[in-house]
Amino acid sequence: MSAGVPRRERRRPFDVVVVAASLGGPSALSQLLPELPADFPAPILLIQHRTPAIDGQFAATLRQRCQLPARLVEDGDRVDTPGIGVLPARHTGAVDPAGRIRLRHRDDFRLADPLIASVAVRYGARAISVVLTGRLDDGASGVRVLKCHGGRTIVQDPSTAAAPGMPLAALATGCVDLVMPLHRIGHALIALTMAPGAAELLRVPPSPWANLAA
Repeated sequence: MSAGVPRRERRRPFDVVVVAASLGGPSALSQLLPELPADFPAPILLIQHRTPAIDGQFAATLRQRCQLPARLVEDGDRVDTPGIGVLPARHTGAVDPAGRIRLRHRDDFRLADPLIASVAVRYGARAISVVLTGRLDDGASGVRVLKCHGGRTIVQDPSTAAAPGMPLAALATGCVDLVMPLHRIGHALIALTMAPGAAELLRVPPSPWANLAA
Protein backbone atom coordinates (compact mmCIF):
# COMPACT_ATOMS: atom_id res chain seq x y z
CA MET A 1 0.00 0.00 0.00
CA SER A 2 1.45 3.37 -0.99
CA ALA A 3 2.35 6.00 1.57
CA GLY A 4 -0.28 8.32 0.10
CA VAL A 5 -3.20 6.03 0.96
CA PRO A 6 -5.01 7.25 4.11
CA ARG A 7 -4.61 5.14 7.23
CA ARG A 8 -8.38 4.52 7.25
CA GLU A 9 -8.17 2.71 3.90
CA ARG A 10 -5.29 0.55 5.10
CA ARG A 11 -7.38 -0.69 8.01
CA ARG A 12 -10.41 -1.97 6.14
CA PRO A 13 -11.09 -3.31 2.66
CA PHE A 14 -14.65 -1.95 2.34
CA ASP A 15 -16.11 1.52 2.80
CA VAL A 16 -19.83 0.75 2.87
CA VAL A 17 -22.39 -2.08 3.00
CA VAL A 18 -25.87 -1.63 1.51
CA VAL A 19 -28.54 -4.01 2.86
CA ALA A 20 -31.86 -4.30 1.01
CA ALA A 21 -35.00 -6.08 2.19
CA SER A 22 -38.75 -5.99 1.66
CA LEU A 23 -41.45 -8.49 2.67
CA GLY A 24 -40.15 -10.49 5.65
CA GLY A 25 -37.30 -8.03 6.09
CA PRO A 26 -37.88 -6.92 9.70
CA SER A 27 -37.65 -10.50 10.92
CA ALA A 28 -34.57 -11.20 8.78
CA LEU A 29 -32.86 -8.00 9.89
CA SER A 30 -33.56 -8.78 13.54
CA GLN A 31 -31.50 -11.93 13.06
CA LEU A 32 -28.73 -10.53 10.86
CA LEU A 33 -27.86 -7.11 12.26
CA PRO A 34 -27.50 -8.05 15.97
CA GLU A 35 -24.76 -10.50 14.94
CA LEU A 36 -22.49 -7.65 13.86
CA PRO A 37 -20.07 -6.53 16.59
CA ALA A 38 -19.80 -3.01 17.97
CA ASP A 39 -16.47 -2.58 16.16
CA PHE A 40 -17.82 -3.64 12.75
CA PRO A 41 -15.75 -1.33 10.55
CA ALA A 42 -17.97 -0.58 7.54
CA PRO A 43 -20.96 1.77 7.75
CA ILE A 44 -24.26 0.13 6.77
CA LEU A 45 -26.98 1.75 4.68
CA LEU A 46 -30.29 -0.04 5.07
CA ILE A 47 -33.22 -0.03 2.64
CA GLN A 48 -36.31 -1.72 4.09
CA HIS A 49 -39.58 -1.35 2.18
CA ARG A 50 -42.17 -0.12 4.73
CA THR A 51 -44.73 2.58 5.41
CA PRO A 52 -43.68 5.97 6.85
CA ALA A 53 -45.92 5.40 9.89
CA ILE A 54 -43.43 2.99 11.46
CA ASP A 55 -40.18 4.87 10.65
CA GLY A 56 -39.42 5.88 14.23
CA GLN A 57 -40.41 2.54 15.69
CA PHE A 58 -38.32 0.66 13.13
CA ALA A 59 -35.13 2.57 13.90
CA ALA A 60 -35.76 2.40 17.65
CA THR A 61 -36.15 -1.37 17.50
CA LEU A 62 -32.82 -1.70 15.71
CA ARG A 63 -31.13 0.48 18.34
CA GLN A 64 -32.45 -1.78 21.08
CA ARG A 65 -31.39 -5.04 19.44
CA CYS A 66 -28.09 -4.20 17.74
CA GLN A 67 -24.62 -3.61 19.08
CA LEU A 68 -24.13 -0.99 16.36
CA PRO A 69 -25.80 2.42 16.66
CA ALA A 70 -28.80 2.85 14.37
CA ARG A 71 -30.36 6.07 13.09
CA LEU A 72 -32.71 7.37 10.43
CA VAL A 73 -30.69 8.89 7.59
CA GLU A 74 -31.21 12.58 6.90
CA ASP A 75 -30.43 14.32 3.65
CA GLY A 76 -26.76 15.29 3.61
CA ASP A 77 -25.59 12.71 6.15
CA ARG A 78 -22.13 11.33 5.45
CA VAL A 79 -21.92 7.77 4.16
CA ASP A 80 -18.98 7.07 6.46
CA THR A 81 -21.00 7.75 9.63
CA PRO A 82 -20.44 4.65 11.80
CA GLY A 83 -23.27 2.23 12.46
CA ILE A 84 -26.54 1.53 10.66
CA GLY A 85 -28.12 4.30 8.62
CA VAL A 86 -31.77 3.50 7.90
CA LEU A 87 -33.13 5.30 4.86
CA PRO A 88 -36.59 6.79 5.46
CA ALA A 89 -39.60 4.90 4.15
CA ARG A 90 -40.34 5.47 0.46
CA HIS A 91 -36.93 7.03 -0.09
CA THR A 92 -33.86 5.96 -1.96
CA GLY A 93 -30.54 7.76 -2.02
CA ALA A 94 -27.57 8.77 -4.10
CA VAL A 95 -24.02 9.48 -2.96
CA ASP A 96 -22.70 12.87 -3.98
CA PRO A 97 -19.01 13.62 -4.75
CA ALA A 98 -18.43 14.68 -1.14
CA GLY A 99 -19.59 11.30 0.17
CA ARG A 100 -22.94 12.55 1.44
CA ILE A 101 -26.31 10.87 0.96
CA ARG A 102 -28.90 12.77 -1.03
CA LEU A 103 -32.35 11.40 -0.34
CA ARG A 104 -34.90 10.97 -3.12
CA HIS A 105 -38.57 10.28 -2.53
CA ARG A 106 -40.11 7.45 -4.54
CA ASP A 107 -43.59 5.99 -4.56
CA ASP A 108 -42.66 2.77 -6.38
CA PHE A 109 -40.87 -0.26 -4.97
CA ARG A 110 -37.49 0.43 -6.61
CA LEU A 111 -35.60 1.83 -3.65
CA ALA A 112 -32.52 -0.41 -3.47
CA ASP A 113 -31.50 -0.25 -7.14
CA PRO A 114 -30.61 3.48 -7.28
CA LEU A 115 -28.76 3.41 -3.97
CA ILE A 116 -26.68 0.33 -4.81
CA ALA A 117 -25.87 1.74 -8.26
CA SER A 118 -24.79 5.08 -6.81
CA VAL A 119 -22.64 3.39 -4.17
CA ALA A 120 -21.10 1.25 -6.93
CA VAL A 121 -20.08 4.29 -8.94
CA ARG A 122 -18.68 6.12 -5.89
CA TYR A 123 -16.93 3.24 -4.07
CA GLY A 124 -16.43 0.51 -6.68
CA ALA A 125 -14.64 -2.53 -5.32
CA ARG A 126 -14.84 -1.13 -1.80
CA ALA A 127 -18.62 -1.67 -1.56
CA ILE A 128 -20.77 -4.66 -0.59
CA SER A 129 -24.49 -5.17 -1.20
CA VAL A 130 -26.68 -7.65 0.64
CA VAL A 131 -30.04 -8.66 -0.85
CA LEU A 132 -32.46 -10.25 1.60
CA THR A 133 -36.04 -11.48 1.48
CA GLY A 134 -38.57 -9.57 -0.58
CA ARG A 135 -41.05 -9.75 -3.43
CA LEU A 136 -40.43 -8.59 -7.02
CA ASP A 137 -36.89 -7.71 -8.17
CA ASP A 138 -35.62 -4.60 -6.40
CA GLY A 139 -31.83 -4.80 -6.04
CA ALA A 140 -31.11 -6.87 -9.16
CA SER A 141 -30.24 -3.92 -11.39
CA GLY A 142 -28.06 -2.40 -8.69
CA VAL A 143 -26.24 -5.69 -8.21
CA ARG A 144 -25.27 -5.70 -11.88
CA VAL A 145 -23.86 -2.17 -11.63
CA LEU A 146 -21.94 -3.09 -8.50
CA LYS A 147 -20.34 -6.13 -10.15
CA CYS A 148 -19.35 -3.97 -13.14
CA HIS A 149 -17.47 -1.71 -10.70
CA GLY A 150 -15.81 -4.56 -8.82
CA GLY A 151 -18.00 -4.66 -5.71
CA ARG A 152 -19.37 -7.73 -3.92
CA THR A 153 -22.88 -9.03 -3.36
CA ILE A 154 -24.22 -11.50 -0.81
CA VAL A 155 -27.73 -12.88 -1.34
CA GLN A 156 -29.94 -14.72 1.12
CA ASP A 157 -30.60 -18.30 0.06
CA PRO A 158 -34.12 -18.06 -1.44
CA SER A 159 -35.15 -21.24 0.36
CA THR A 160 -34.65 -19.43 3.69
CA ALA A 161 -36.46 -16.25 2.64
CA ALA A 162 -40.05 -15.40 3.58
CA ALA A 163 -40.37 -13.98 0.06
CA PRO A 164 -37.80 -15.29 -2.45
CA GLY A 165 -38.44 -12.81 -5.27
CA MET A 166 -35.62 -10.33 -4.56
CA PRO A 167 -32.98 -13.02 -3.87
CA LEU A 168 -33.99 -14.97 -7.01
CA ALA A 169 -33.88 -11.83 -9.17
CA ALA A 170 -30.40 -10.97 -7.91
CA LEU A 171 -29.18 -14.53 -8.50
CA ALA A 172 -30.59 -14.47 -12.04
CA THR A 173 -28.14 -11.69 -12.96
CA GLY A 174 -25.15 -14.00 -12.49
CA CYS A 175 -23.45 -11.19 -10.56
CA VAL A 176 -23.75 -12.57 -7.02
CA ASP A 177 -20.59 -13.54 -5.13
CA LEU A 178 -22.08 -15.49 -2.24
CA VAL A 179 -25.49 -17.06 -1.59
CA MET A 180 -26.10 -18.43 1.87
CA PRO A 181 -28.76 -18.96 4.52
CA LEU A 182 -29.62 -15.96 6.62
CA HIS A 183 -27.81 -17.18 9.75
CA ARG A 184 -24.47 -17.21 7.90
CA ILE A 185 -24.60 -13.78 6.27
CA GLY A 186 -23.45 -11.92 9.37
CA HIS A 187 -20.41 -14.18 9.67
CA ALA A 188 -19.59 -13.58 6.00
CA LEU A 189 -19.77 -9.80 6.46
CA ILE A 190 -17.50 -10.00 9.50
CA ALA A 191 -15.00 -12.14 7.59
CA LEU A 192 -14.99 -9.88 4.53
CA THR A 193 -14.53 -6.66 6.47
CA MET A 194 -12.46 -7.75 9.47
CA ALA A 195 -10.44 -10.91 8.69
CA PRO A 196 -7.06 -10.18 7.05
CA GLY A 197 -6.99 -11.52 3.49
CA ALA A 198 -10.61 -12.68 3.46
CA ALA A 199 -11.73 -10.00 1.01
CA GLU A 200 -9.39 -11.31 -1.66
CA LEU A 201 -9.94 -14.96 -0.81
CA LEU A 202 -13.70 -14.62 -1.25
CA ARG A 203 -13.56 -12.73 -4.57
CA VAL A 204 -15.79 -14.42 -7.17
CA PRO A 205 -15.74 -13.57 -10.91
CA PRO A 206 -19.06 -13.04 -12.71
CA SER A 207 -20.72 -16.12 -14.15
CA PRO A 208 -19.98 -16.65 -17.88
CA TRP A 209 -23.65 -16.00 -18.58
CA ALA A 210 -23.90 -12.92 -16.35
CA ASN A 211 -25.99 -10.04 -17.59
CA LEU A 212 -23.73 -7.05 -16.87
CA ALA A 213 -25.87 -4.54 -18.72
CA ALA A 214 -27.08 -2.08 -16.08
